[in-house]
Amino acid sequence: MADDESVITEQIHSKDVSWPFWPIVPLYPYGKRRTIRKEVIKNTIWTFDQLQGIFYVVVPIRMTVVKLDEGGLLVYAPVAPTKECLRLVQELVAEHGDVKYIILPTISGIEHKVFVGPFARCFPNSKVFVAPNQWSFPLNLPLSWLGLPAKRTQILPEDSSQLPFGDEFDYAILKTINLGLGKFTEVAFFHKRSHTLLVTDAVVSVPENPPAIVQLDSYPLLFHAKDKGSDVVADTQANRCKGWQRITLFALYFQPSVLEVPAWSEVFRDAWQAPERSKKAYFGLFPFKWQDNWQRSFYALRGDGRLFVAPVLQTLILNRAPKETLDWADKVASWDFQWIIPCHFDAPIQAEPQQFRQAFSFLEKQPATSAGLFNSSSYPLPEEDFKILQEIDAGLNKTRIVPPAKEKI
Repeated sequence: MADDESVITEQIHSKDVSWPFWPIVPLYPYGKRRTIRKEVIKNTIWTFDQLQGIFYVVVPIRMTVVKLDEGGLLVYAPVAPTKECLRLVQELVAEHGDVKYIILPTISGIEHKVFVGPFARCFPNSKVFVAPNQWSFPLNLPLSWLGLPAKRTQILPEDSSQLPFGDEFDYAILKTINLGLGKFTEVAFFHKRSHTLLVTDAVVSVPENPPAIVQLDSYPLLFHAKDKGSDVVADTQANRCKGWQRITLFALYFQPSVLEVPAWSEVFRDAWQAPERSKKAYFGLFPFKWQDNWQRSFYALRGDGRLFVAPVLQTLILNRAPKETLDWADKVASWDFQWIIPCHFDAPIQAEPQQFRQAFSFLEKQPATSAGLFNSSSYPLPEEDFKILQEIDAGLNKTRIVPPAKEKI
């Protein structure tokens, strides 16, 4: 791995981070998006982190750029092509060659799909490859209507050897999962020379401290470090970590068991006493009450920095297709990768194929064990933290909005 070298521009003009198309997907930080570039494998792989969230529940969203042996660059899961982001990409282009290939590895992640068309237009010589069975809601529109360049966009075939970068990459396409109103799939890319696996949402690892991109703006961290609306929270590293750990629980569980919703009378009383009652602070409203032992849920989630499948995917998506998911995980685990770069939370993650495969053992009745690895049945995520997600799942099943979950394999 390369040294931990990130490119961050402290003094930057607001126009350089402007993203005027934010109303299409109105996620925080809306029209202002900073970018951090990090070289993770020297002269070979770089990550580009931006920020996204709702109600200050902010997490990294990541693009990965890989140098090709023949010269030029492959881009996996583009982020917003702001002037700052494009400048950081062009620095690589000047040294390693133009962007040749752009990969859209998902069909359901609108936060990924929305950037592909604008990014591709910035590199007119590139070819765009997208995961099969793309769809849009409420109307299923052609890809060109969604902003992707019609003459330069192709569907990824099952066989990677058919593609011009097939000698350098292998990939595995998760069989499309029908979710009623929508669909889900993911394409994992394996860069052979660097032994690096690129994934979108399938697995994550949670850092104990807030990532660098999240720390560029401490307000969301400090907002969630509060215990009530009237609190004044100092900008310290301890409070930033406190806010980050709570944000992680929000993002992955929606409402873990250690979070309570106080009575609205209490919420409004605290809001009236809040020192800041601006629109930015949601007028002092803070409808959350954390139990004293809330960190227990965070450290159970984090473990020792292990890989895991996000609870949302476990409860609402992948359990609809356990066999297809396990078949895909088996194929991915057949590659000899040493590093994993997901599109969210921590990256890069040092991990072996068995650890990736173990993350999906929640879909098995009797999870297999490997030497030196924990059995997921003896080290599960806390069942009580899944309560809200399970209630959502039950509601979806009752209304038949999505197909029911299938039995474990």
